[in-house]
Amino acid sequence: MGKSRLTLYIFIALILGILTGWFFPESGLKLHALADAFLRMVKMIIAPLLFSTLVVGIAGHGNIKQLGKIGVKTIIYFEIVTTIALFIGLFAGNYFKPGEGFTVDFASAESMKSLANMQHMHVSTSLTDTLVHMFPTSVIEAMSKGDILQVVVFSVFFAIAICAVGDKAKPVLNMLDSLSKIMFKFTEYVMLFAPIGVFGAMAYTISLNGLDILLVYAKLIVVLYGALILFLAIVLFAVCRICNIPMLALIKAIQEPALIAFSTATSEAALPKAMEQMEKFGVPKNIVGFVMPTGYTFNLDGSTLYLSLAVLFSAQVVGLDLTLEQQIMMMLTLMLTSKGIAGVPRVSLVVLIAALSSFNIPVIGVAILLGIDQILDMGRTTVNLVGNCVATTVIAKWENMFDYEKMNEYIDSNKVEKKSFVKEIVHSEPSYPSGYADDNQENFESITK
Repeated sequence: MGKSRLTLYIFIALILGILTGWFFPESGLKLHALADAFLRMVKMIIAPLLFSTLVVGIAGHGNIKQLGKIGVKTIIYFEIVTTIALFIGLFAGNYFKPGEGFTVDFASAESMKSLANMQHMHVSTSLTDTLVHMFPTSVIEAMSKGDILQVVVFSVFFAIAICAVGDKAKPVLNMLDSLSKIMFKFTEYVMLFAPIGVFGAMAYTISLNGLDILLVYAKLIVVLYGALILFLAIVLFAVCRICNIPMLALIKAIQEPALIAFSTATSEAALPKAMEQMEKFGVPKNIVGFVMPTGYTFNLDGSTLYLSLAVLFSAQVVGLDLTLEQQIMMMLTLMLTSKGIAGVPRVSLVVLIAALSSFNIPVIGVAILLGIDQILDMGRTTVNLVGNCVATTVIAKWENMFDYEKMNEYIDSNKVEKKSFVKEIVHSEPSYPSGYADDNQENFESITK
């Protein structure tokens, strides 16, 4: 099933769920089992997916060591910008509270059982207790319980050990790379059941709470896109100021791949054009070739901003407040678990459920987000792409490798194209689609192409 068709089915399921919950509330109350079953399917993916992708993402970049300081600077930049994105997401969630005032009562037996299972994972009340709890006594137990913080810590140490062993560890790394690909494909299969989960969740939610949830959707979309725009404005302004680059020229260079990313909600469709544009703009090919692919593992600004906002939203709609310590730990968790999630539709849903499980938030609330995930995905995918395009400029400038002459040529060429196009229109003879003269046909066709 194609992504566009699945998206259509999800929207249809969303509408059918709303209608069922509104016109047949008694039947809608019985459909929560569909959402519960879907979310259980997603939860079974979490541990193997995060373990394999984190290890491959960290240990699989042997070229970072080869590139030396460029690799180190790139990772430092990625983490700084990702942290800014997380802070903006947390600020938007805490200040605007998009889920407040609308409490979802997921009081089904399965939901309460799931919540009870999550609450025994860790009952830490202080930052110190949580830090101690991060280190597992048994990774098998951590995976079986779904304790993502412990899985992440084990994965990081495992990846470091693979790097230290070197060539002898390549078979293990290759195996985990294969496992990650299998789990991504597995995720795609599970997401085929998303329309069923959305239908059940929406029917149940509307049966309990009425149509007020539509206002919640609208508020969340506005808050997310506002936060994404704020992030882009801050990053673009800072980069252009530090690198001495005209902001409009940089926006011009990345606008085409950004539009592709927005319209398709897919990073891969826009990546080749983005790399081509950044080379034309003055970034050396070796910088583009390293930073852009690495960025899709370590620098998913739009996704991390969305995840921090989505965790707070999910907590608010079930009437929970996260403390400052919990939000700090959530930031640290998302900084690791959000790595390498680009490319697979709705895989951010898996990471979101993992984060919610770590903080004892009922995961069934995620079903509310799934109904509008396509709209949210368009924005976060675009910011992921733009963030990585900007990163290539920063690293090139950082290494004194940015080609300002090439940038000026790119700016001038765009000005020349614009001037010649305007001149052609101004000096062409008037022509009309119906009955224009044969000698003016060539001018008309050249203008309207």
